[in-house]
Amino acid sequence: SPTPSSVVPAEQRMVLVACGPYTPSDSIAYDPLTDLVEVIARDRPDVCVLFGPFLDAKHEQVENCQLLGSFDEVFKLCLRTIIEGTRSAGSHLVFVPSLRDVHHDYVYPQPPFLYPELPKDDKPRVHFVPDPCTLDVD
Repeated sequence: SPTPSSVVPAEQRMVLVACGPYTPSDSIAYDPLTDLVEVIARDRPDVCVLFGPFLDAKHEQVENCQLLGSFDEVFKLCLRTIIEGTRSAGSHLVFVPSLRDVHHDYVYPQPPFLYPELPKDDKPRVHFVPDPCTLDVD
């Protein structure tokens, strides 16, 4: 007799979880983020859950207004780096906001990030969720 599907183990999934900030404390260079993107490209996890802050309100250069672009521009550059850098891996990306994301709403529960510039080809694998949220992988 056939085995009920609920008894059959699901295929194993690799899930990578990372938490911001993704910059060193003394510079707005996203070197740690670049390293993370390289790990994703190399290891090809099925799902990457990325928690903010992506642009930390407590960062020295944010507090002292030393950024070269608006908060929104720096955030979008950060997103573009992650999305484009992980395209070849095909990993699903889940972006979870933080109350310390300087460009985002400081309310709790937090709405998901808005990123209307997301390329159409990336939409199936890039997910913006609220904080808190329940994530069902498979």
